[in-house]
Amino acid sequence: MTGRLSGKVALITGAARGIGRAQAVRFAAEGADVIAVDVCDHIDTTVTPASTVDDLAETALLAEKEGARVVTDVVDVRDGDALTATVISRVDELGGLDIVCATAGITSKGPAVELTEESWQTMLDVNLTGVWRTCKASIPHLIERGGGSVVLTSSIAGWRGLPGVAHYTAAKHGLVGLMRSLAHEVAPYGIRVNTVHPTNVDTPMIQNSMVRRSFRPDLADPTRDEFAAAARTMNMLAIPWVEPHDIANAALFLASDEARYITAVTLPVDAGATQL
Repeated sequence: MTGRLSGKVALITGAARGIGRAQAVRFAAEGADVIAVDVCDHIDTTVTPASTVDDLAETALLAEKEGARVVTDVVDVRDGDALTATVISRVDELGGLDIVCATAGITSKGPAVELTEESWQTMLDVNLTGVWRTCKASIPHLIERGGGSVVLTSSIAGWRGLPGVAHYTAAKHGLVGLMRSLAHEVAPYGIRVNTVHPTNVDTPMIQNSMVRRSFRPDLADPTRDEFAAAARTMNMLAIPWVEPHDIANAALFLASDEARYITAVTLPVDAGATQL
């Protein structure tokens, strides 16, 4: 039986772990070859533990076990020249490009009027401009291929104003505008562009002391279970968070021919969070 992405090549940013890793492995299981990139380093202003080269290698190993060809590169999406050069090289190596998942992202926290210039700018540089750079580097290859799918990872913060993360919310709202404009521009080339909007996802981006304390300010060092009890109140369904593979499954659908006439949509995978 052929997979839903047989013969396809996918570029995935933020692939070292979390949603990006889940996308790489899920896509590989459906027959895609994968270009997996990640910064594999700490980004100033964030408290999320840094991904590593070993994390990226583990992603490659997991995807290769599914039968995929996988190539990896350490690239910062803020570096447009390096990103463009990597995409050109790896697309040439794998023979084309059909799918782009712009998944790399960061988080930090603070009241809007108390954020430092660096915190604000770094957030936009990674979570918005980095996505634009990813699209700029990759879409010419989709045009050359004769079509394709672009999936941008936004957030429920792309639909709602979340307190304490105005910079993150602004970036994720910005992705929706970028997606809608791009969808118009590339539709004549048979390219579809959509956003996915997760609620909290069980990855290092939320499983850290900063995020846990933001949900439980009454506790100095909330446990995972104490955090979960508070996080559950965000969602309509009785869960505190979704899993990375839930987002990967949504991206798989949008990347596949099953969604061949779906473009310019904002797809929530949010346990009902945007409806509360």
